[in-house]
Amino acid sequence: MSSPLDLADARPGPPFTVTLDGREIEALPGQTVAAALWTAGITAWRATRGDGRPRGVFCGIGVCFDCLVTVNDRPNQRACLVPVAPGDVIRTQEGTGHDD
Repeated sequence: MSSPLDLADARPGPPFTVTLDGREIEALPGQTVAAALWTAGITAWRATRGDGRPRGVFCGIGVCFDCLVTVNDRPNQRACLVPVAPGDVIRTQEGTGHDD
């Protein structure tokens, strides 16, 4: 059986490293933050404000805001929309993402 990469004749560029809460994650050019985290087996990176329930990607198109993360000290970034870049520092988001 062929992989989707074979079918599309896609050849992504070389992988690079980003971090999530200090943990190194390998990512590929063209991936969103959410795609890189999912590929690394991470499916939740935010907790709800009230009950602290885990959240990750829900809609995948930037409508629901469940996938918010802090990227390079910018809070409230939608992981499903933000392209990942080499050296990005990603942090799980707590509360509003702003230091109180």
